[in-house]
Amino acid sequence: MSFYTSLSGLQAMQTDMATISHNLANVSTTGFKKSRTDFSDVIASSVSTDPRKMVGSGVVVKGTTQQFKEGNLTTTSNALDLALVGEGFFIMKSTGLSDQVNYSRNGAFSVDSDRNVVDAQGSFLMVYPVDNDGNVTATGEKGLTNLQIQQTSGTPSATKGVSTSVQVSSTSTIKDATKFNRTDTTTYNNSVATRIYDANGNAMTMTNYYVRTGGVDNANGLTGTWQMFTYIGDQQMKGPGQTTAGPVELTYDNTGALKSPAPAEVQFQSFLPTSGAAAQSVKLTLTGSSQLSSAFSVNAKSQDGIPVGQLAGVTVTDGGLIQASFSNGDIVPLGKVALAKFSTPTGLRQVGNSYWQATGVSGVASLGAASSDGFGALMSGTIEGSNVDITEELVNLIAAQRNFQANAKALDTATQVSQAILNIRS
Repeated sequence: MSFYTSLSGLQAMQTDMATISHNLANVSTTGFKKSRTDFSDVIASSVSTDPRKMVGSGVVVKGTTQQFKEGNLTTTSNALDLALVGEGFFIMKSTGLSDQVNYSRNGAFSVDSDRNVVDAQGSFLMVYPVDNDGNVTATGEKGLTNLQIQQTSGTPSATKGVSTSVQVSSTSTIKDATKFNRTDTTTYNNSVATRIYDANGNAMTMTNYYVRTGGVDNANGLTGTWQMFTYIGDQQMKGPGQTTAGPVELTYDNTGALKSPAPAEVQFQSFLPTSGAAAQSVKLTLTGSSQLSSAFSVNAKSQDGIPVGQLAGVTVTDGGLIQASFSNGDIVPLGKVALAKFSTPTGLRQVGNSYWQATGVSGVASLGAASSDGFGALMSGTIEGSNVDITEELVNLIAAQRNFQANAKALDTATQVSQAILNIRS
């Protein structure tokens, strides 16, 4: 009988060492939770057995219990790296045919080619949909959806009007406008560039080149004559009534005020953007422009086009609200991270890849959001590491090894006793 008692001890210690080895192997696995081997003694008895004379029959492995203590937190530069501080699991949905739902503490997320937020296995991070104010619009298991990061925001609008108020200098050198070449800075005096947009929100550059062509006094008080060449991209604009693209003449009176054109605006003829967007025309308003003896300056510049906002960044609040910010100033709520918790998390089934699945022991998942209803808070730019303590596991491994050796010695002793009995001669 002592053979089987010692054998049960050997088998139990083998299981314990296997569990400890598994823990040590995953010391660097993000979101990993260590396990502990639980044992129970074996006693064979009957109602007629004197309890003072009962002898045990060994040990049995009762089970391996998962330890859901939090792991160490590591800061990263990725806003989509999420650590859950407190109770709860991320809800992950596989991309396969089964649409299997798994639960994980591994919050290392990234964006795939379809702009879905996924983990290293390609499973979708599940969130609750929200409105423009960040309020959840659907709850429960059927309300879950995968999180997708949109790349643009806003409705574009083509530039129709540009306003430029400049101060040209009456001391500028007079040049020959017929020799103007925008690639040669010696052929013009000054230039002003303004970013404008086509109907699709694509950016273009509108550049006005100023060439001083004269400055004389006469009965009308004329003190300055300039030619303004206007380009959008590489296309020269046609002014009012022009059959071919050419400059627009600007004149200033003896007070320095803009005299012509009057009113102080130029409606350029329609043109086709090189981006392929619809044709558009731009009105240039010159209100406030003047000629003084001081240096050239730009007093004001504006345009009325609206670009498409390009994704600039993603933020995640402690409550799990994911927001995207865009280059046009828009801040768009994308979803709220959904979390799950269980009445008995130690009953969850480990399926690998830092995933767990619900069982009859764990109970069904209770869904909610971070920082509410007993769920933990989220930390953005942080991941939760393994909760394995190397020192503790190595000490446990030494203890398990010695227990194994002790049981092996007991088995050897039982063998020697049996051999001695067989060697007894009458």
